[in-house]
Amino acid sequence: MFKGILIEKDDAGYRATLRDIDEAQLPDGDVTVRVSHSTLNYKDGLAITGRGPVVRKFPMVPGVDLVGTVEETTHPENRVGDAVVLNGWGVGEGHWGGLAQKARLKGDWLVPLPKQFSPQQAMAIGTAGYTAMLCVLALERHGVTPDKGEILVTGAAGGVGSVAVAVLSKLGYTVVGVSGRSEESDYLKRLGATEVLDRAAFSSPGKPLARERWAGAVDVVGSHTLANVCASAKYRGVVTACGLAGGMDFPSTVAPFILRGVTLAGVDSVMCPRPDRLVAWQRLATDLDLAKLGLITHEIGLAEAIPVASQLLDGKVRGRVVVDVNR
Repeated sequence: MFKGILIEKDDAGYRATLRDIDEAQLPDGDVTVRVSHSTLNYKDGLAITGRGPVVRKFPMVPGVDLVGTVEETTHPENRVGDAVVLNGWGVGEGHWGGLAQKARLKGDWLVPLPKQFSPQQAMAIGTAGYTAMLCVLALERHGVTPDKGEILVTGAAGGVGSVAVAVLSKLGYTVVGVSGRSEESDYLKRLGATEVLDRAAFSSPGKPLARERWAGAVDVVGSHTLANVCASAKYRGVVTACGLAGGMDFPSTVAPFILRGVTLAGVDSVMCPRPDRLVAWQRLATDLDLAKLGLITHEIGLAEAIPVASQLLDGKVRGRVVVDVNR
């Protein structure tokens, strides 16, 4: 038996509870991991609260991230005792995830825990930080260098935004954050933002084209915010889109793309190929100031994950939430 959060849906309704789970209930997989830490991401908040149709089958253990030690394996690249990290691949949605003390997974989904990170630090980064790094890599791939101009990061006080600000600033970019929480301005400037803008300036319908300002952007919001960011991108600017906190719609025009040559680069972290994941984690090991993880992160126990999930969706959580599943 082990402890975990289990989401169930039946005639009694939709509910997430902390309970003892029999190991025999674990899903199929060729690697069993003794989990040490997981995280709470926006998607986990939707799953736990039921506010979004994230969970595709029941019962389900949520948690899109985990780090732990291989306990049993028949996979050729994973050995007993290996420290491993998992991000995405549909865990916590269609396959039991990391908010439990054990997980059974496909070995192809796992990457080695970089030696530069402790398990807690790896989850302080988690899917959010790994996604932020994928966005940075996309900006670089499209030729956005620090000398090209300012980089905008929306949802800057959240998990993806916080890591993006920290990484971009360390790489020498001039970073401007967008947040709906004015009280987080000092926090974002400590991470490396030179300026913090109110999200109200981006969240309402805007013009097809606005004054050129951004050489690049990392957007986690979508909807009108993404449309306004594209409209104010500089000639040949690059906007990376990786989230939908403000909505799935994209009420834009083709003007930024055909008149300014703006590139809208989609960034998917869930099904991202393993080689790209390895590059992202290698770059995080060199391009993220670990001292800033303390600013970005706070840790909770497994029992606290359910109430904190609601707080996260309500925009009351700063940065990253690491879950110690063994307390």
